[in-house]
Amino acid sequence: MKNFAIYVDSGANIPNDIRIARDIRVIPFHYTVDGVEYPCFAEDTPYEETAKKFYNSMRAGAEAKTSLITADIFEAALQPALEEGRDVLLFTISSGISGTFAQAQTAAKNLMLQFPERKVYALDSANASFGEGLIALKAADLRDLGESAETCAEWVKENTYKLNSYFTVEDLKYLRRTGRISRTVAIAGTLLNIKPLLRADESDNAKIVSCGKVRGRKKALEAIAEIFFKRAIRPESQTVAISHGDCIEDAERLAELLRAGGVKNIIIEYHDICTGSHVGPGMLGLFFWGQDRRTPATETERVSAASPAPNKA
Repeated sequence: MKNFAIYVDSGANIPNDIRIARDIRVIPFHYTVDGVEYPCFAEDTPYEETAKKFYNSMRAGAEAKTSLITADIFEAALQPALEEGRDVLLFTISSGISGTFAQAQTAAKNLMLQFPERKVYALDSANASFGEGLIALKAADLRDLGESAETCAEWVKENTYKLNSYFTVEDLKYLRRTGRISRTVAIAGTLLNIKPLLRADESDNAKIVSCGKVRGRKKALEAIAEIFFKRAIRPESQTVAISHGDCIEDAERLAELLRAGGVKNIIIEYHDICTGSHVGPGMLGLFFWGQDRRTPATETERVSAASPAPNKA
């Protein structure tokens, strides 16, 4: 038995085989389509099947909604580990994206009153998707080396903002629906084949913000790869992750750009449903360990991310 338990919400995006091998447990979000509620993750259903169904429903015009995970749900999920005499690390999607982290904090306080000899660390990933998942995997690495839950929690707090994430989307209408861009900008961008570049920002309640735009899908993938090689720390020896909104060909294209630059270990998975409802089918994201996001970008990075490419892809 591991010396403490690690839990993530289903937004962490960790593929099932890796999650099981690393003994990481999942607490699922739920989503609603056409008035019917579904879990974003289920132990007995391959995630690819769940994600394909979800993104296909969005392509068909359904408006999907997701709900946060409540403190009661967190408490029920974590209690068995505490009853086994283990401390808990609980990772959630960024507090700037969802109220789920606040619910996790409440659950942690309540559980430590019930189990005064145990510790429950609710940790804000300051990110989404694999931005949460890769941090949880690093905590599992430290746990397997014999570190305590407290030591791992402190490491995470010190290093969270070194997890970088960059995204692009295929269809601007989903960003328009969530109010991230105006209707006018969405129409103009669609006509001009403009693809936005987005990232998890450096704020205390990290949000997904725009960081540039390019013209054409191919240029968007190239821009994300270029940013990676400018910001990644030891890219050849780390595991990076790519998430996609049911566009595996583009995910593989981005992976090839990374492999050409020496990257060896790449995880590819369908993007999590919780934030997938805001970015839609065709979303593509890259997650990696790199420069602290709280360090200002260099002028080269700003120009390369913000300048539209001259030709359509």
